[in-house]
Amino acid sequence: MTMNFFERRKQRKQLKAMLHHAQGMRNMREDVLSAGDLAALDAAMDAGGRAIRQGNGTELASAAQNLGERIDALTPACSLPAWRENFEVLVVALGVAMAFRAYFYQPFKIPTGSMQPTLYGISSVEQATPTLMDRMPFKVAQWLVTGSWYEEVRVSDSGQVIALEADDSKPGFVGFAVAGTVYHVPSDAVRERHAHVVRPDPMTGQYVGSRRVVVGRVLAGDVLWSGRVTAGDFVFVNRWLWNFRCPHRGEVMVFSTTGIRALPQGTHYIKRMCGLPNETLSVHPPELWINGAAVHAPHAIDRVVRKQSLASGVRPYAGYQTIGDMPFDNPRALRHTEDSIRLGPDEYFAMGDNTGNSLDSRYWGPVPQRNLLGPATVVYWPFASPRWGAIE
Repeated sequence: MTMNFFERRKQRKQLKAMLHHAQGMRNMREDVLSAGDLAALDAAMDAGGRAIRQGNGTELASAAQNLGERIDALTPACSLPAWRENFEVLVVALGVAMAFRAYFYQPFKIPTGSMQPTLYGISSVEQATPTLMDRMPFKVAQWLVTGSWYEEVRVSDSGQVIALEADDSKPGFVGFAVAGTVYHVPSDAVRERHAHVVRPDPMTGQYVGSRRVVVGRVLAGDVLWSGRVTAGDFVFVNRWLWNFRCPHRGEVMVFSTTGIRALPQGTHYIKRMCGLPNETLSVHPPELWINGAAVHAPHAIDRVVRKQSLASGVRPYAGYQTIGDMPFDNPRALRHTEDSIRLGPDEYFAMGDNTGNSLDSRYWGPVPQRNLLGPATVVYWPFASPRWGAIE
């Protein structure tokens, strides 16, 4: 007797839910259903209502079955239901990932060597021919673990090699044009003179930044450069931390270039935060001076000053340097030891750890607070990188 009572109560709750669903379907599809379908649905809903008010277990079950059949008959057929369900799951997952990226931790790729040896951008080693590990299927596994791959830059037509003055389409690479086609060579290969067709400008000794024709002519099929390219470190940027505390000196800062004069707009840079609001900075190689005194803290700055090496075989830090007489139109540039810059109440000073090869605040000035994205905290790929893990 007690069991029958609870069973009927459960049946009534289920039937009420079905009636609610049926009413919603009627409201949404009233304009597309025929008069006969509407009448049959109304009759099934009325029978269900009566069964809830005064029916026994048999009547409740019969009304639920009849209403369920009406609902199924009027529900549009769903093509590929499994694909639709998987697509909905994918959309939700992407939404969660995008929200996580926008508000918590954002991935960022190191494109250049301005933070070496703390963080590496795209780097290369000259290699004449591919090895066994550079062929399928090994090269896929090698790339996943080490982030490196073999690349051969072979020209398709004969012609003179022309260095492009400004080519930001592929960060970490230098563009060369041959017979109207652009080829990209890793930047460090150009600086180290590994590319056999490249010659330094006789006036400046530099490879990039002047309108000139590089000495050298190639024939169709010639290899402009070949070697092993390693992807720059991939890091996570903490998007929320600076919402709860002020940035600290020594943190690796990621910021937007939008609105900063002389920088490519709409991209992001990564540097070391060396100066805080209302401070006066100057550089007395190899030291960084703040408010007239040398800075040796935190450790991330001290190791640059002391020209330490992070590991055996790794090039040590070169210390902090002025930019000398490098051509750059900025009256606040730190060219010599007697130059200094006073930061405003919402300005920060950004410098690369590799100061001899870093276009940073010494050239173009401070970073406004509104441009700060967050500190880079972790290197998460390549997995085999000696820098994998927390960033100092």
